[in-house]
Amino acid sequence: MKLGFGLYRHMLNRAHYDFARQCGATAVIVHLVDYFNTSERVPRDQPIGGLNGWGFAGNEDEIWSVEELRVLRREINDAGLELYGIENFDPAHWYDILLDGPRRSIQIEKIKQILRNLGAAGIGCVGYNFSIAGVAGRKHGPVGRGSSIACYMDGLDVGNQAPIKKGMVWNMIYGQKLGDEDLPTISHDELWRRLRAFLEEVTPVAEEAGVRLAAHPDDPPLDRVRQQPRLVYQPRMFDWILEATPSASNALELCLGTVAEMTEGSVYETVDRYTRGDAVAYIHLRNVAGKVPHYRETFIDEGDIDVLRVLGILKRNNYRGLIIPDHAPQMSCDAPWYAGMAYAMGYLQAGLKAVAHSPA
Repeated sequence: MKLGFGLYRHMLNRAHYDFARQCGATAVIVHLVDYFNTSERVPRDQPIGGLNGWGFAGNEDEIWSVEELRVLRREINDAGLELYGIENFDPAHWYDILLDGPRRSIQIEKIKQILRNLGAAGIGCVGYNFSIAGVAGRKHGPVGRGSSIACYMDGLDVGNQAPIKKGMVWNMIYGQKLGDEDLPTISHDELWRRLRAFLEEVTPVAEEAGVRLAAHPDDPPLDRVRQQPRLVYQPRMFDWILEATPSASNALELCLGTVAEMTEGSVYETVDRYTRGDAVAYIHLRNVAGKVPHYRETFIDEGDIDVLRVLGILKRNNYRGLIIPDHAPQMSCDAPWYAGMAYAMGYLQAGLKAVAHSPA
């Protein structure tokens, strides 16, 4: 097992690479999409959202080039880290794939070229969330232990129930501005049809490029968010993704915090089921207390997940992929995000050592 860090775009510099190494990370997952480009908050923690989304998507006409990806990989390697993968496509590159719009075929070709570019740059994984609404309806506040700042959800409200305006998908505005009309609601079956079509077209290219597509479950895991359907809001639905196009390049980004928020199933059974083979590309490991629509993120040593039990299952199943603490409460100090993440990394480091020395 590898222990790593997830770094947002504004963190892609030597200071953050060194911080990751100091915490014991050997690899990173990086976000190339700038979620904070119009945020009023200091960009130091996960984006939360709002009715108008996180900001503007990138340039539709510019995809990540082989050269810029190679430069990024070299910088990360020079800091003593592996660039394990990229997390999330830019909505500017695939909004009509998600919406089944008129530019779908053009954007399918863009995604195929992105996969080829990743492979040519030696980057073997890309996480994605096939979702129209994206992450929405959560809040941020002093709800953690000792009044630490953490993400939470407190029931169904306008933040997760209001319709999305045209011009926005996956929490980001892909045009010049939001439209006045609401985005039409679609069925679950229609969203699954769109995903299957996407995977059927791009998975062969991912195979040729040596890149794994890793699907993230829906967070928060409700059946609908902002009047749009969700794909993976219960653990059994991971099967549907894997069965859509059986391939080593069609894999999972197993987010255990999200799985713990689900109203059905077991975190431990889910971990065991999908890491027995090679279905999991990498794991998000955070802790939470509660289920949707009432939950809060916690420090990794509390909450509903027995982290040591999870690590024991991973050891038994000989899981060799990456684990990252995707979120952590912000602590009361001059560097809240760094302190929270360092705490999570220290706990995971100790947990991995304890599991390594325990009987099989």
